Formats: sequence, C-alpha cells, structure tokens
Amino acid sequence: MPPTDVPPHDPELLTLAGKVFDLARDGQTDTLAAYVDAGVPVGLTNERGDSLVMLAAYYGHADAVAALVERGADVNQANDQGQTPLAGAVFKDAGDVVRILLDHGADPTAGSPSAVDTARMFGRDELAALFE
Repeated sequence: MPPTDVPPHDPELLTLAGKVFDLARDGQTDTLAAYVDAGVPVGLTNERGDSLVMLAAYYGHADAVAALVERGADVNQANDQGQTPLAGAVFKDAGDVVRILLDHGADPTAGSPSAVDTARMFGRDELAALFE
C-alpha cells in the first residue's frame, strides 16, 4: 500500500462536523454561529461539497444564512454538483434567503443550473425578477 499524506480522520472531529452540518440544516443559528466563532471554518463542506451556507440556504433558514455570511461564508461556493446556495434557495422558493444572498454578492448566473435557470425551470417568476 503506497504511503499517503492524508492523516486518518479523527472520529470525534467527524462527529463534531456532522453536528455542525445538522445545525445549519436545522437552522439553529445561535449554536451554529457560536461554533463558527469558536473556530469551526465557516467554509466547511461535507462529503458532497455542501457548505454550511448551502445547507442553511437550501433548508430556508434566513437567520442562519445571514449569520454565516456575516462571518465570511462564500455565497457563491458551489457544491460538487455545481449548485450554489442561491440556486438552492430559489429551488426551495425561499425568497428571504434569496434576498440575503443577493445582498451579500451572490451571483445569480453562477453554478449549474444557475439561480436564473432554476427560477425559470420552476416558474419562480417573482424570484427571477430579482435577478434583472
């Protein structure tokens, strides 16, 4: 077996990461923000490349999205499928999340499908109007 430079994953660290992803998914803003403030990387991604802000956006948690972007989360960070937090919020019809992401520089043309394409595909005319 060839040597590797990748250290083995600490099971406790993996458990903590899983908990933080659940906080983003569940919209537990205060606890999520406390973990990020304590040193959890705001750009942390899971095995699918979903960032904390992607999960919070996809599940429609505007307060969590705002807390993460205020702490430096990349609003245009795509996951492994090329999806962005903005496209995820459009797909879920989460207008409040869309507005927060746009206010923090999200690019509606980024990703595949982009937020613009997603809005057209699912008939989210009100959200599509925000991109013009």
